[in-house]
Amino acid sequence: MATAQDKMTPELLWQLGRVSGEAISADGKSVIFNVSKPNLADNKSERTLYAVPLTGGAPKQLTGAAGDVAVLPGGKIGYSLKGQWWEMNADGSNAVQKTNATGEMQNIKISPDGKYIMFTREVKVKKISGADHYPDLPKSNVQIYDNLNYRHWDTWEDGNFSHVFYATYNNGEVGTPVDIMADEPFDCPQVPSGGPEDLIWSPDGQSILYVTKKKYGKDYAISTNTDIYEYNLATKATRNLTEGMMGYDMAPVISQDGKYLTWLSMARDGFEADKNDVILMNRATGVKTNLTKNWDGTASAVRFSNDGKKIFFLAVLKGTEQLLEIALQKDPAQTTDKHIRQITSGDFDINGIVAQSGNTLVVSRTDMNHAAELYTVDLQKGAQQQLTHVNKTTYDKIGMCKVEKRWVKTTDGKEMLAWVIFPPDFDPAKKYPTLLYCQGGPQSALSQFYSFRWNFQLIASQGYIVVAPNRRGMPGHGVEWNASISKDWGGQPIRDYLSAIDDVSKESYVDKSRLGAVGASYGGYSVYMLAGVHENRFKTFIAHDGLFDLKSWYGTTEELWFANWDIGAYWDPANANTYKHFSPSDYAGKWHTPILIIQGGIDFRVPIEQGLQAFQLAQLKGIKSKLLYFPEENHWVLKPQNAIVWQREFFNWLKETL
Repeated sequence: MATAQDKMTPELLWQLGRVSGEAISADGKSVIFNVSKPNLADNKSERTLYAVPLTGGAPKQLTGAAGDVAVLPGGKIGYSLKGQWWEMNADGSNAVQKTNATGEMQNIKISPDGKYIMFTREVKVKKISGADHYPDLPKSNVQIYDNLNYRHWDTWEDGNFSHVFYATYNNGEVGTPVDIMADEPFDCPQVPSGGPEDLIWSPDGQSILYVTKKKYGKDYAISTNTDIYEYNLATKATRNLTEGMMGYDMAPVISQDGKYLTWLSMARDGFEADKNDVILMNRATGVKTNLTKNWDGTASAVRFSNDGKKIFFLAVLKGTEQLLEIALQKDPAQTTDKHIRQITSGDFDINGIVAQSGNTLVVSRTDMNHAAELYTVDLQKGAQQQLTHVNKTTYDKIGMCKVEKRWVKTTDGKEMLAWVIFPPDFDPAKKYPTLLYCQGGPQSALSQFYSFRWNFQLIASQGYIVVAPNRRGMPGHGVEWNASISKDWGGQPIRDYLSAIDDVSKESYVDKSRLGAVGASYGGYSVYMLAGVHENRFKTFIAHDGLFDLKSWYGTTEELWFANWDIGAYWDPANANTYKHFSPSDYAGKWHTPILIIQGGIDFRVPIEQGLQAFQLAQLKGIKSKLLYFPEENHWVLKPQNAIVWQREFFNWLKETL
C-alpha cells in the first residue's frame, strides 16, 4: 500500500511496526527486540521477536509472539507465551514450552541462579458479586460495595487482585507456588500503568522486590503512596524499604554486585506529577541518598551501568527527552547534581533504555516524523547510530514534515516553547488552516513523541499547520513550571494556549479565518474552556475525553488523589474559586462554535457524562456538533479499527468545518 502514498494517512499509520527493545544477547553481540503490528482484519496486534547485530545489519526473526523476554544463564532466550514459559536457543531454534502450570502466569521471571520462577496471577480476596455473598444465587447479577475505588481506569472492582508468586523451577518443573502477598487486597503490578518493572529478583536470587500500594478502598483512592517491599525467600519475611517516603516509589533496580538499590521517588503523597527523584540505597546499611535533590528536573527510566559506577536515566529537557547519567562517587552519599551529565541532545526523544554492552547503550528513539526505532549511543561522545529500520520502506515513500521550535512570550512575560509542524509540501507563499494542539496530562511532556492517535505527522500531512505549545504544567522547563498548573487549570495555561496561537497567527502563511483547537483529557478540557473564552479566534473544535463540568467530574472520577491535588473537593470553600472560574460548563452561554466530541464508554478517569453533557449543550444551543462514542474504549483508543474510525471522523470534521 505504501507504494501508492506520498503522504501519511490513517491507514498507512496503522501499518507501521511498533518497535520495543528487550535485551542484549549473552555474548553482547546482538539486540533482541519485538515488533508489534496491528492486524486490521482481526482488530488486534501481533508481535514478532527479532535479533539484530549490535553493529547493525539485517534482523533475524527468532519467534512469533513473545513476552517477558530474558537472556538466561548459558545464553538461551526465555519468554512467555499464552501464560506459560518457553525457552529457545539464541538463534531462535529449538523453541520448547518448559512449563505446563495450572492457570496463566504473567510477568514471568526466572531467578538469576535459575532455581526459581516468579510470576503474577489474579487472586480472589474480596467478596463483591451477588454470588460471592450468596452462593445459593449463582445467577444473580449484582455488585456490592462498601468502600471507594469500586472501579479503576476501565474496570469495575471484582474482588480479584494481582499478586506476586514464586515457586521452585527445575527445567520446566514448577513447584508449589507461594503467594508472597497472602490475602492482601493490593495489586502488583500497579494498576493501570505498572508492568514487569514492578517486580524484580535480587542478583543472588534470594529475595524478591516488588512495588505496591498497601492501601484499600478510600485510602487507596486518595493516596499515591506506593512502596518498595523486599521478600526474603529463606525467612519468608517482608520489609518495607521505603517506609516514611510518602509519594510514588517505583521502578527498583539493583546493581549487578547487589550492593545498591536505585529507584524513582516522589516526595508528596497525592501529587501524581511531583518531581521524580533518583534515590540510591546502600543495601547493607540502609542509607538512602537523593541523587537529584537539587537538580531542577524530573527523571524516568533509571538503570545502573554494567560496572555499577553510573546510573543512567531519561529526562525531558526543553521539549525533548534525553539520556543523562549520574557518576557515582566513591562515597555515593557525596554524589550531587554536579555529577549529572547530559549524554544526548537534539530534536528527538530518547524514550527508552534497553541495555548496555561495553561503551554502547541501546535506546529507543522517536521524533515527530518517525515511530520508535532502536539506536546505539556512544556513552562517551553521545553519538548515535540507528540500529533497526523496521519502518524505513514506508517513510522513504512519503513526505516528511518540517518541525520548528518557536519561543513565544506569554501574558506574564515568560518564554514558552512551542513546536510548529508544517505540511510536507509547505509553501510559505500560501495560507494554511492551523490547529492549536492542547496536550493532556495535564503534566505530561509535549516532546518529540510519536503518537498513533494524536500524530502530528499525520495531521500536518493532510494540509494543516499544527501549533503545539509547552504551556504551563509540562516537565522539561523546571520544577516550578511543571507544578504551577495545579489549582490553576483554567488560568495561566489557557492564556498560554492563546498566546501561542496568536503569536503563530502573525505569520503570513497562517489563515487566521481557519483556526481550530483540538485535544484529549486535559487537552479536551482545554478545548471546552476555549470554546467559552476564545473570542471568535477559532472556527472549529475537537475534544476527546475532556472534563466539561468539574463538579460532576469530581463526583464520578476514581483516582481521587489527582482530583484532590489539582482541583479539590467541591464542598470545600477553599476551592470555590476553582469551581467558579475554571469549569467549562460555567461558560456554556458563550458556546457558539462547531465542535466534535469524542468519548470512551469505559473511561472512568473522565467518565461518560462529561462528553454527553458537552454534546447535549451544543445540540440544545443549535451548534453544529457531533458525538463520536466508543463503548469499549477507555481513556485511549486501542482497537485498530476503532482508531481508523477515530482518524477518519477527525479529518472529515475538519474538512466540514475548517
